[in-house]
Amino acid sequence: MKAVILAAGEGIRCRPLTTTRSKVMLPVANKPILEHVIDSLAKNDIKDIILVVGYERERIMNYFKDGVDFGVNIRYVHQQTQLGTAHAIKQVQEMMEEDDRYFMVLNGDNVIEPQTIRNLIDKHSGNVTILTTKKEHISGYGVIIASGIKVTKIIEKPTSELSHIINTGIYIFDQGIFERIEHTPISPLGEYAITETIQQMIDDGMEVDQVVTRSLWIDAVFAWDLLKDNSTVLNRSEDYKIEGTVEEGAVIHGSVSIGSNTVIRSGCYIVGPTMIGNNCEIAPNVVILPSTTIGNNVSIGSFTQIQNSIIMDNTRIRSHGSISNSVIGLNNSIGPYFVAEDKENVRIEMEDEIHIAEKLGAITGDDIKIGHRVLMKAGSMISHNCQIESGKTVSRVLPENSIVV
Repeated sequence: MKAVILAAGEGIRCRPLTTTRSKVMLPVANKPILEHVIDSLAKNDIKDIILVVGYERERIMNYFKDGVDFGVNIRYVHQQTQLGTAHAIKQVQEMMEEDDRYFMVLNGDNVIEPQTIRNLIDKHSGNVTILTTKKEHISGYGVIIASGIKVTKIIEKPTSELSHIINTGIYIFDQGIFERIEHTPISPLGEYAITETIQQMIDDGMEVDQVVTRSLWIDAVFAWDLLKDNSTVLNRSEDYKIEGTVEEGAVIHGSVSIGSNTVIRSGCYIVGPTMIGNNCEIAPNVVILPSTTIGNNVSIGSFTQIQNSIIMDNTRIRSHGSISNSVIGLNNSIGPYFVAEDKENVRIEMEDEIHIAEKLGAITGDDIKIGHRVLMKAGSMISHNCQIESGKTVSRVLPENSIVV
């Protein structure tokens, strides 16, 4: 069975992290979200993969290439204009062969595990099978109304809680789906949605079934959701190993992974679950607390404390810092005595709506330069390529290329 992974979108609600990368390339447990999807497919012996790419596609293609390093065969289709999920699926029609009776479609921006895929493979039936899962809070998701395994209605983003069974966006289709897509009406938003195609099939009496999974399926709707996803995957992971150097006098508790050529200096105190990448320098007396991931080529200065945070590749954090419940992007240079303040129930305005982050410090994009003694208030966000001079306090969203003096 071939797998088609939809990876063309930007992920606007995950800005500022998606200003320079697609949402599928955001890291969870030191791997892009898309890599978790590909790994789950490979472990189910689904190795013929088509990636539908668009926004920042070069970054995806440069990372995964032909897939050989990930144990799969990857081909790419460019969706030049993002006109919805049905339109994206239609792009792969010419890459299907006659003996491809069924194929799987997945979103590249949901973290899943191998068993999630196995649940669908073992029980798929009919013209369409939808993988569903139960969720307490359904806001922002499409829900499924079903009688047993038979799906009777798909409702996108309902205003009332008609069902707690949500559509994961993972499907198995037969090739008849391509003809059905041709008759999909365009939505008021100017898109062709695969859920509309499937609803038409249901209305026409075709067989559309569901498989409910209890296995891992998590979504990062907003940038701060990455922290919860990261913690979940770290707690479930078995991929912990120490390849670098841990000096005498450093203390390590719990599940901690330390990459090759990384040095943990004496006096450090690290509590898992924590992952530290390759070629990192963790100076003496650094404290790293649970649910933290540190990427490759990162240096952290003495007397800095980090907890429940994501630090991306090629970032330098000087001494005496305090970072909690925060996401720090690529290529950041952060001066000494930096504080990312955190608190609970942070109100954040985005797209003229107020959203609540349960607990959040700060979020920075890529290529940020921060001087010494800078305070970032809870919920503040710094976009790509900003510079903040020493002694400043940031308490709001800074747009790209900002300079705070």
